[in-house]
Amino acid sequence: MSETFQPAGRAGTTSDDLVLPFAVEELDVRGRVARLGTSLDEILRKHDYPPAVSKLLGEAVILNVLVATALKLEGRVILQLQTDGPVSLLVTDFTSPEGMRGYARFDADAVAALGNQPTLTQLIGDGTMALTIDPRLTNRRYQGVVPLKGGSLEEIAHAYFQQSEQIPTIIRLAVAETLERRDGDTPVRTWRGGGVAVQFLPEASERIVVRDLDPGDAPEGMVLDERDDDDAWVEAAARAQSAQDHELVDPGISPERLLLRLFHERDIRVYDPFSISAHCTCSTERIGTMLGQFGDNDRKDMVEDGIIKVTCEFCNKVYRFAPETLEPLGEPH
Repeated sequence: MSETFQPAGRAGTTSDDLVLPFAVEELDVRGRVARLGTSLDEILRKHDYPPAVSKLLGEAVILNVLVATALKLEGRVILQLQTDGPVSLLVTDFTSPEGMRGYARFDADAVAALGNQPTLTQLIGDGTMALTIDPRLTNRRYQGVVPLKGGSLEEIAHAYFQQSEQIPTIIRLAVAETLERRDGDTPVRTWRGGGVAVQFLPEASERIVVRDLDPGDAPEGMVLDERDDDDAWVEAAARAQSAQDHELVDPGISPERLLLRLFHERDIRVYDPFSISAHCTCSTERIGTMLGQFGDNDRKDMVEDGIIKVTCEFCNKVYRFAPETLEPLGEPH
């Protein structure tokens, strides 16, 4: 069969700062391609992160975007890594319809001691990854938690989907610092990233093989599913895993072109893309309300040089307030 590309009511787009949903119906899979350019660079440039920390945070941002845009809900999706390693805390959140942000807390000396290309295990040690879904219209939150076991954030994500969703899923993530020409001839360094998520969603659920998690948490005596994976999923997973890092980040390779390469000789249907942007939800009003919840003695302890200063960990903006009245002192900067 010759390859075809079927837009499903999709308008034309640029190749950056978007998520492109797609389906390969012959293989019973649906997925998304994420491509982040200026939006990711804006998040990472807010802080003076070492390259290894920027790369890890960038991968987490992309993973969260891939998960959040699949849920089609109003609200927030928060991805958080808590560890005992040099990068002790990493948080990203995606607020529908398109806003994303993230930050990392780390020990600069410990990260520097690891050299130029530390492994994920060296950066994070032991800990957990939590994915929290916080719908805007209800008070019910959902949270899935998995241990940080694996050599990459992709492997940790696979464990999450196996344990929490029981949907066969393949995730590919890539982040790189590149040289780009913008307003002049002088190249500037900029962070770029991309990712692919592919999930096996057949109409007949019995085609999904559900495996026990290593080291095994099934009840004693339970008969485990020893079948081989469905042929369609084996093919789709192999195709998705063949995505190369440079294909995921290169602005010259559009998401459509990437899909045609991955699923050549298969019919691909694409849908309306999601535009995404870097957006922090902090504001003078929110910070002022938060300060108002502290008692007088607590606020006195916050005073430095006659004012209260609060720095947003996500966007690094500094808010200044009068201690007695909590009136804002100028615009955040």
